[in-house]
Amino acid sequence: MPPFSYRATTSEGRIVEGVMEADGENAVIANLRSQGYIPLSVKAGSVGAGGGKGFSLDIKALGSITLRRKRVRSRDLMVFTRELATLLQAGMPLDRSLQSLSSLTENESLKDIVGDVLTKVQEGKSLSDALEEHDTVFPPIYVNMVRAGEAGGVIESVLEKLAEYLENSEKVRDELKSAMTYPLILGVVGAGSITVLLTFVLPKFTVIFADIGAALPASTQLVMKISDALQAYWWIVLLALFAGWAGFKRYTSNAAGLLNYHRSQLKVPLYGDLIRKVEVARFARTLGTMLKSGVPLLQSLDIVRAVLSNTLISSAVASVQKDVSEGKGLSGPLERTGVFPPLSLQMVAVGEDTGRLDDMLLIVAEHYDQDVTNLLRRLMNMLEPAMLLIMGLVAGFIVISMLSAVFSVNEMTF
Repeated sequence: MPPFSYRATTSEGRIVEGVMEADGENAVIANLRSQGYIPLSVKAGSVGAGGGKGFSLDIKALGSITLRRKRVRSRDLMVFTRELATLLQAGMPLDRSLQSLSSLTENESLKDIVGDVLTKVQEGKSLSDALEEHDTVFPPIYVNMVRAGEAGGVIESVLEKLAEYLENSEKVRDELKSAMTYPLILGVVGAGSITVLLTFVLPKFTVIFADIGAALPASTQLVMKISDALQAYWWIVLLALFAGWAGFKRYTSNAAGLLNYHRSQLKVPLYGDLIRKVEVARFARTLGTMLKSGVPLLQSLDIVRAVLSNTLISSAVASVQKDVSEGKGLSGPLERTGVFPPLSLQMVAVGEDTGRLDDMLLIVAEHYDQDVTNLLRRLMNMLEPAMLLIMGLVAGFIVISMLSAVFSVNEMTF
């Protein structure tokens, strides 16, 4: 029987290599599995011999090609986390779970990353350390929760909580996107229709009116001047829009400018309330999930700061973190920031008094998630008719102006 060199891993993650005589590659794989090993590669010939074709799961090669095809979406990460938690809860060892997910994952980038994580785990690294090397995919909250689960020996339940956290975050994001889709389409279509009227339809009337030489109504003259200006100086309009966008990006790239912008966001009626509630829900959900997973409060607050997108609220959490480190509790420092709603402060205080801070934070998150959904629905109910009214008035003004000119010409002719 010909010799085959093999490379496999034990259930503890130790790598073993050797040579085995067998009838074929499948026989070697079956023999290794019967001994409790997980085959990684099987090649014809002894170690060091010239290559022959054979079974090879080259995980290192997979892991070296991270993020080359397409980015890893939050939904892909959510599905991976849920499946990993399910496999571990079913009693499958970590390395076999990762190996199964590496072959089942549809996203090529995530497949490569999971392969690299598997290799690192088999080399003796902890799962959290292996995940931390891919921080573009696994954020700090993910890594720290996994690390806390490893320390407490409850990594399966921690991954389950992580999956729930990612699912809730994805649900809120989807609601925000779906709520904004219709107004966005409405605005684009309306702006496009008005632009077509001013740049393509009105110029044809302009030629007719110029040939007749009649005195036109003031509204018609105004619309025609806007049409002429848009045709002649459209590039200035685009340049002004680009300059405004570039100026805004430059202003907000500065820490002080971004802080001022985020402060002004919170002062806008309705919209500011929406932003505040979204951030409070994100704060409560992240902090509650991390505390429930065993991550220390100070470390959790540090990670929560990175999750928040509004720098004013993020800086407020930084001051809270300082007070907490001095033993001043959580609800008091949160109240002193002046950016958290009273209801959330009361619920946090109750959580501290009853020793159920993590549960109360998750209740706060659910409450404000529902509040955001209701507020968003009210905003859309106001925004959509307002947009339709404005676009109708603009288009109606243009049409009426042109009809007035036509009627004035008819009156002059007859």
